[in-house]
Amino acid sequence: MMFRWLKQYMPRGLYARALLILVLPVVTLQLVVSVVFIQRHFEGVTEQLTDQLSRALLISKATDDPAILDLLEIRISTATPSQVPEADSYQWYDFAGRVVIRELRAKNPDIIRVSLPDDRIVFLYLQDGDDILRYRFSRDLVSAPNPHQLLVNMVFFGALMTFIAFLYLRNQLRPIARLSAAAEAFGRGRHIPYSPSGAVEVRAAGNAFLDMRNRIERQIEQRTMMLSGVSHDLRTPLTRLKLGLSFLEDEDREPLERDVEDMQRLIDAFLDFARGDSESGVAEKVNPDELVTGIVSKFQDAGQKVVQLDTEGQGEVSLKKTAMSRAIENLIGNAVRYGSTCEVSVSITERALRIRVEDDGPGIAPEQREEAVRPFVRLDPSRNQDRGSGVGLGLAIAADIARAHGGVLRLGESETLGGLRADIVIAR
Repeated sequence: MMFRWLKQYMPRGLYARALLILVLPVVTLQLVVSVVFIQRHFEGVTEQLTDQLSRALLISKATDDPAILDLLEIRISTATPSQVPEADSYQWYDFAGRVVIRELRAKNPDIIRVSLPDDRIVFLYLQDGDDILRYRFSRDLVSAPNPHQLLVNMVFFGALMTFIAFLYLRNQLRPIARLSAAAEAFGRGRHIPYSPSGAVEVRAAGNAFLDMRNRIERQIEQRTMMLSGVSHDLRTPLTRLKLGLSFLEDEDREPLERDVEDMQRLIDAFLDFARGDSESGVAEKVNPDELVTGIVSKFQDAGQKVVQLDTEGQGEVSLKKTAMSRAIENLIGNAVRYGSTCEVSVSITERALRIRVEDDGPGIAPEQREEAVRPFVRLDPSRNQDRGSGVGLGLAIAADIARAHGGVLRLGESETLGGLRADIVIAR
């Protein structure tokens, strides 16, 4: 709870999170070692060596004995004011250089300038009466050799080991990504080859997914076979009823024929839903604008007041054309059944496709919208068949097809017509 504010800054991808878990401890460890070892160890060593050199210089100056300087291999020469640097200097990566300059100046107030041109030599300029003396000696006398090499080695080997670990981590995460892709494809109604691989836990999850997918496919296949038999068994007595009714007088035959036709439509609607048309077929690249235009034209030819608005955006989307056509036809059919005017619009963006159907009918109350997309639910309490035949499967079929495409069916209130607004939203 206390770290909830960190979630907005955390990466969402598995690779990025794993890389963060891998890199963050390495970088933290290197920073701690740098601060503790470089600042304390190298700085302490530098202070001790610089203090010893300063004492040697003071002793040599006080006794006027060059033997100490010769022993330390310190070379002395005179320098002109023009040869004196304008300011103390050291390399930008020389962490111990600042300590050397600070300590030398603190121990000897006669120092004019300190120059550290590289890691090997130190130039020290001192005022000796009217003369300027330049001391030249090895850098090893005042600091540990190459202190920056520790940081260089840490960065280099840290980056090398992080890269090697990332390669290994990528191989471990790749089976998880393949499992995710297979599960996502199956959720969208596609079937891609997949075989479990990777660690034991990932293989167990992969085998569980394959078992689940096989069970679902067998269930769908068994349901389709069962309903094919039911369809045949139901159509046969209906055909006999139609044949028997043909021998009756018109006054008695026509009402009964309408009942038989209603029964036929109810059976067809039930079989369309139970067959799972949304699960069949192969997705293909489809122009949603052209698809909706063809469907709207059919309703207009039938005398329905259906209007298609201008399409926002353009492009093709991977859809199961037959199943999506059925979903759009069901939404438009509901719109013209319960309203007098229907407007259809398409919006295509880089991330999603939205197909919207609006009408001027009574609409659906917000608390009933979730129930409206369930199978066999009709919100008309009287179940008045004069307002439209069906058993409450139109919205359920549309919602099922939207889910099979990895999308969703959303119901709301039309802002322009005042009736129901139905949106099919599918991620691209």
